[in-house]
Amino acid sequence: MMGFVAGGVVIGLSGSLIADNPGRQPLQSVPGDQLIALSLDLGNSGQQVTLIDTSRQVMGVYHIDRTSGEISLKCVRNTHWDLLMDEFNGVSPSPREIRSLLQR
Repeated sequence: MMGFVAGGVVIGLSGSLIADNPGRQPLQSVPGDQLIALSLDLGNSGQQVTLIDTSRQVMGVYHIDRTSGEISLKCVRNTHWDLLMDEFNGVSPSPREIRSLLQR
């Protein structure tokens, strides 16, 4: 999840498109049939790789041990329902509170 900010690689599902993005510029948009891979260096413990399947709206997070090379799946989540919420785990003022103040 932290890998979103670090920078990334966009990989075409067919393997024909590879665009490197070293983190200086955010990815603006990706065609719906693409797999997005984002990498984050976790220091001595290894590397985190986040894969986002844009067509299925699913993301998975992997940790790669720097010493052994072992890859561990940490989580998989369908983000469709998450992104339908107006707010979650936010601080005040919430979007609903701001909207209410502006409509007075």
